[in-house]
Amino acid sequence: MNTAIADTSTVDHPVVSTERWIAERKALLAREKELTRLRDQIAAERRALPWERVEKHYVFDTPEGRRTLTELFEGRRQLMVQHFMFGPGWEQGCPSCSFMADHIDGMNVHLAQRDVTLRVVSRAPLAEIERFRQRMGWQFKWVSSYGTDFNRDFGVTFTPEELAQGELHYNYGAWRQLSEELPGISVFYKDEAGDVFHTYSTYGRGVEVMMGTYDMLDLTPKGRDEDALSYTMQWVRHHDRYEPEPSAKAGSAASSCCEAHA
Repeated sequence: MNTAIADTSTVDHPVVSTERWIAERKALLAREKELTRLRDQIAAERRALPWERVEKHYVFDTPEGRRTLTELFEGRRQLMVQHFMFGPGWEQGCPSCSFMADHIDGMNVHLAQRDVTLRVVSRAPLAEIERFRQRMGWQFKWVSSYGTDFNRDFGVTFTPEELAQGELHYNYGAWRQLSEELPGISVFYKDEAGDVFHTYSTYGRGVEVMMGTYDMLDLTPKGRDEDALSYTMQWVRHHDRYEPEPSAKAGSAASSCCEAHA
């Protein structure tokens, strides 16, 4: 099969017979199956990673009171955390992290059936979190790590000194997109003895696993349609801040995720 990437422009796009279309579609299907098998293989390798014991005692502020990391599991064995970019004093949470969080409420009931508790964690104080969560209409549980080392220890919060160096250690390497907060997802397991282990974390584009909207866009003729933007997620808004009608210039006035709290 010719694996060269064809022109995907919607202008003057090739139009062919049904027989030719089916042949082309079946060729692509073979490639899609390769990707599916590779994804399954990588998922198995991910589960086979060694774990690290969580030795530090973390306590979070929640609407129900102070809760330890162990208590966030709420009786389940697996805990998934979205590290949401929302620092103390920010007016609102990051639009891109909000885009991720928009997918949570529909997933939560299903994750719970597979022994997974999903929680959102930010460094902003709980009152600031609750004010923004209510504005956005989210039902999921969002807790504050304010005053703890949790965000630092899991690689998503950075000091002024680190920012001044012009380079951060993020996503297991050097990172030049400077922000005091960056996104991530971390996964934990609790054994029968109550010991907690860190099993996995992903950052950068790895957090796209929570962005089901992107998977749907990838099926469309225009795809993500981000090539003309200054940066990929420039078009994303908080869901209560989109214009009533789609705009051909959507994204032209958006600030970056890291600047949107100002």
